[in-house]
Amino acid sequence: MFTGLVMGFGRIAAITRLGRETRLSVAALFPLPDIAIGESIAVNGACLTVESAGKDVFSAYASAETMGRTSLGSLKTGSLANLERALRLGDRLGGHLVSGHVDCLAEVESVTPAGQSRIYRLRFPAEHGEMVVPKGSVALDGISLTINDCGPDFLTVNIIPETQKATTISGWRPGTAVNMETDVIGKYVRRMLGPFLPGGTPGDAGDRPAPGGLTEAFFRGHGF
Repeated sequence: MFTGLVMGFGRIAAITRLGRETRLSVAALFPLPDIAIGESIAVNGACLTVESAGKDVFSAYASAETMGRTSLGSLKTGSLANLERALRLGDRLGGHLVSGHVDCLAEVESVTPAGQSRIYRLRFPAEHGEMVVPKGSVALDGISLTINDCGPDFLTVNIIPETQKATTISGWRPGTAVNMETDVIGKYVRRMLGPFLPGGTPGDAGDRPAPGGLTEAFFRGHGF
């Protein structure tokens, strides 16, 4: 698990493409001590497992699934990426819970100045729209952000000067594709409620509401 608080930049030192799979060598541009083989590091929000490590440098393998779902394929030697080590129990949770499992790619539609901030509007596949709520959390290229406004297939975020300086977001332009991960807690809530919603598929056990979905009568009948 991660928090979406980017620790610093990593520079792609080497890329080895193996068909649809890839190995990345990443050099951290900040102190990254005691990198352990097998640990998880988020690269632009995609959780990767360290295969080899040196002083402030590591290599990681990205499967065909990872390459197909994320923007890692657009990285080139010399590209900058957002890096974050996995959360340790007892660490401050300054952002929100981020799994590093990217849901989809979102595309930057516009960048609008707003004082010292910038407002980014991004569009994403509509099947993820129910997981995007106003003032909820989203991870974009591994950056924990608060959703300002949203619709079935778009969202806007306000980026403060510190985030512009500390992440790759300052380089986003209309047309830039970024990794998007919706709130992990919301995913589990949606999964648990799925059978109770209109059109949901009943499971093998437990009571299910009438086809109308969750209603006041259903809750009263179940002791609420």
